[in-house]
Amino acid sequence: MRIETYTCPDCGTVIAGNVLLVERAITCPGLDCDRVHEFADLPEDTQGHYEENRDAYQMD
Repeated sequence: MRIETYTCPDCGTVIAGNVLLVERAITCPGLDCDRVHEFADLPEDTQGHYEENRDAYQMD
């Protein structure tokens, strides 16, 4: 299992990649930041890893 994160370019908030895998798009949790982050924002190799190992990253 890998830990992948994505940093919001607007406010610097760190977002877990597995959250983007499950939700596909989220509004930034940073204070006063309205940016929408999408799974497609992750690098292609990271997206591929998550898609190939989806079961390992499921959130209950």
